[in-house]
Amino acid sequence: MSTFLLVHGAWHSGRCWERVVLLLESAGHRVCAPSLTGYGDRAHLLGPEVGLDTHVADVVTLIREQDLTDVVLVGHSYAGLVVSSVANQVPDRIAELVYLDAMVPRDGETAVDVQPVTQQLIDLAARSGSGSRIPPLPEQPAPLGLFGVTDPADVAWLRSMLSDQPVRCLQQPVRLDNPAADAIPRTHIHCVGGQPEGITRRPVPPMQPNGTPAQVWELPTGHDCMITMPVELTDLLLKLAPEPATP
Repeated sequence: MSTFLLVHGAWHSGRCWERVVLLLESAGHRVCAPSLTGYGDRAHLLGPEVGLDTHVADVVTLIREQDLTDVVLVGHSYAGLVVSSVANQVPDRIAELVYLDAMVPRDGETAVDVQPVTQQLIDLAARSGSGSRIPPLPEQPAPLGLFGVTDPADVAWLRSMLSDQPVRCLQQPVRLDNPAADAIPRTHIHCVGGQPEGITRRPVPPMQPNGTPAQVWELPTGHDCMITMPVELTDLLLKLAPEPATP
């Protein structure tokens, strides 16, 4: 049995992983898919003080309180910043880092540094008077849909779980100053079914920080692949389950 810790991205909640959770658990694995502070059933906790450091603390606390080890830590979208920072704090508990169509930061960077179009959302929040929060994005014509989801029933389900995005999450820098985190293997999964205007993806360096060749997989679907291609995503994640320790 392996432990998968699935961290959702901006606006979403832990519910977005439901289909993948069911499949991973059916394969005999332990799965945690929490909603971070300010989202889903924790949306009432959203305030101007909620930021990247809040979400990193959410995940680190969960790992320590549940004594999770050999974790396959998956970060979707914005949560690439979260899982990078978590690995920096508790590298000894992480077996694999997975960047799922995610922001991949360098030390000291913010979401705006990684994805400059993010600044437009921050500016929009400031002009609207909300200041500290960004409402969920509108649905776009196919094939973009709502975060890449186009099936009407799935769009309605996804819309039901979306919450405002804290601006502070996009402005706080990551701290990646622990050399021990460089030893963690990394996998990048890119969703290549359509890219909204202004979104750019950094090239993955040919070598990982631990000196092994980069591992990049692709899924022919939109951004929220956990909703649109849960079986295919699960199959990829199962390839990363750590081998059982020998007696």
